[in-house]
Amino acid sequence: MNDTARVLPLAGRRVQLMATCLCDAFHDDVARATVEVLEYLGCTVDFPDAQTCCGQPAFNAGDWPASRRVVRHTVRAFAGTVPVVVPSGSCAAMVFHGAPLAFEHEEDLPDVEALGRRTWELADFIVNALGVNTWPGRYDARAAFHRSCHSRGTNSSEAAETLLRSIAGLTVVPVGEGEQCCGFGGTFSVAFPNISGGMGTLKLEQIRATHPDIVVSADMSCLMHLGGLAAKEGAPFTGLHFAQVLRDSLRQSGLL
Repeated sequence: MNDTARVLPLAGRRVQLMATCLCDAFHDDVARATVEVLEYLGCTVDFPDAQTCCGQPAFNAGDWPASRRVVRHTVRAFAGTVPVVVPSGSCAAMVFHGAPLAFEHEEDLPDVEALGRRTWELADFIVNALGVNTWPGRYDARAAFHRSCHSRGTNSSEAAETLLRSIAGLTVVPVGEGEQCCGFGGTFSVAFPNISGGMGTLKLEQIRATHPDIVVSADMSCLMHLGGLAAKEGAPFTGLHFAQVLRDSLRQSGLL
């Protein structure tokens, strides 16, 4: 998506939160952390109650008619003109990349594209919409940062690392073969569990080689997949979403 076409915050910094299915079902604290971070930055956060899924599972599975039905509901649920902020690179990418592909020959493509122009992944929004490049607070830990596949080709990973590296006490260490997929891939992990697990094991080896205290990502789907594999091996790790690290650094410094 051309950054010059993106919808920037209006006066008062009102935004809509797309909480994602994983936050709703498994990781509600990530949604809470996202709200706390945005409110700390002076944003008023609206939560459209009608929101469900972004449509990515059906899209990835090749069932584009089903995906279009879900996307149309999402367009209605997030009606308006203010930015939509998503604590997930994969869901954000679905809205501004995947959905327009599925609607290429549909009459309501302009409505889908309009939502895409308003949609921001959280780190991208903080750095490139709000202009925040450093983060206050403190978090004493050694962190391995995992770049999710859907954040590639976007500003999200660079933005997240910029903020993480600015936090006092937090050492962000590079992960070897950082461009390698963790193996989750949404429905890929269900359709091809053995391949998915093998890819995840290789990613875990690279992460463990950095000897981190925490593993951080902007996508809970990756952390959920890797965390499950690690727990199965009897060697669990502490996985935190980028938003949780920002929120917790404020708490540990008495700023929140």
